[in-house]
Amino acid sequence: MRVLITCFAHNTHYYNLVPLAWALRAAGHEVRVASQPALTEVINGSGLTAVPVGDLDSIAELMTRIGGDPTPYQQGLDFAQTRSGPLGWEHALGRQTMMTAMSFAPLNGDTTIDDLVDFARAWRPDLVLWEPFTYAGPVAAHVVGAAHARLLWGPDVILAARSQFLELLARQPEERREDPMAEWLTWTLERHGTTPDAAAIEELVGGHATIDPAPASLRVPVPGEVLPMRFVPYNGPSVVPDWLHAPPTRRRVCITLGVSARETYGRDAVPFEELLHALGDVDAEIVATLDASQLRDREGLPANIRAVDFVPMDVLLPTCDAIVHHGGAGTGYTATLHGVPQIIVGSLWDAPLKAELHAEQGAGIDLPPEKLDAASLREAVVRALTDPSLAAGARRLREETLAAPSPAALVPALERLAARHGRTPHPSQGDPT
Repeated sequence: MRVLITCFAHNTHYYNLVPLAWALRAAGHEVRVASQPALTEVINGSGLTAVPVGDLDSIAELMTRIGGDPTPYQQGLDFAQTRSGPLGWEHALGRQTMMTAMSFAPLNGDTTIDDLVDFARAWRPDLVLWEPFTYAGPVAAHVVGAAHARLLWGPDVILAARSQFLELLARQPEERREDPMAEWLTWTLERHGTTPDAAAIEELVGGHATIDPAPASLRVPVPGEVLPMRFVPYNGPSVVPDWLHAPPTRRRVCITLGVSARETYGRDAVPFEELLHALGDVDAEIVATLDASQLRDREGLPANIRAVDFVPMDVLLPTCDAIVHHGGAGTGYTATLHGVPQIIVGSLWDAPLKAELHAEQGAGIDLPPEKLDAASLREAVVRALTDPSLAAGARRLREETLAAPSPAALVPALERLAARHGRTPHPSQGDPT
């Protein structure tokens, strides 16, 4: 079976795809990873074969060109406040318009889609796997008749928002039935010789299936087939520091802003630096993963603060009793995998929803950025270290995570998906299984 994996040029979004890509490769399938040239080195560094498409060099530069500072519009997309339904038709339409114009269309530019379709026509994949922003993937799959599936990196807010929008769209008079997402996808497919109907559009948006690495308690209900998969951490090349070789002599708390916040926005979503002194009298070692631009005065920190530039979360978190983070996908799922109570300071995209879901499950503390100060951070850390119910809730989510099929165990389901929804396998591949 030939498997094409697609992701726009963002390291942390790609990292989530690597374990499944390698599971497919280890099972004997051919795997190619297509992205803009800026991600080629990262793909090669993961040991997989890259297919450069498009001409995007930097996601940060793109976001600046299309909207200046991306933070305000992302903060406006509060998926937590509309869990029970959008605030109304205008709100739902505005949300679809913003997501299409400010995320989906620019991250899947014409050159990216054209190059990917050309490659798919030449290589003829049987299955296309795509991260939820990279609609170039399902477009190429549709053009060549391949099966395709999304691999999530967080709560499925995109499809949930789409479902709410469609419900309200059906109630509107004909003259008000705007659908910016459908318009963009229709124009895109027409450029490649096909005109989709409404059913085909929704198949493009949601995939033939959705692969979800979240434990069941943290999933957002959405239509369509969901394939659970155990989250397996991948951080890129990394080294275990010497100080992590020995077990900790006291309780340990990690404070991190994540690679995504550093690289995409060039600054921190929440100002942790001045808050570290508030934890100086907490009976725990505080490991703060902050680089030089975020933490200039390392010498003046309290004795219980260990400031490090980077350490792989999969190595650090098994030694931790709690973590404070911004709600990033890799960080959050790794903490869930290791049963660590989470204090989530979520400000962008789905991070506030993640914080809310963890709090509802009794596995974490929702600390909104607007409520973050020295006192609230210290209070949250002390509670995470002393409240046994939070540790118990985190262990329950860990058990749910471990109960899901591993990436290797998911491969047969993906083979069946390709056989069910795709065309006849490429002649060089023989039987897709």
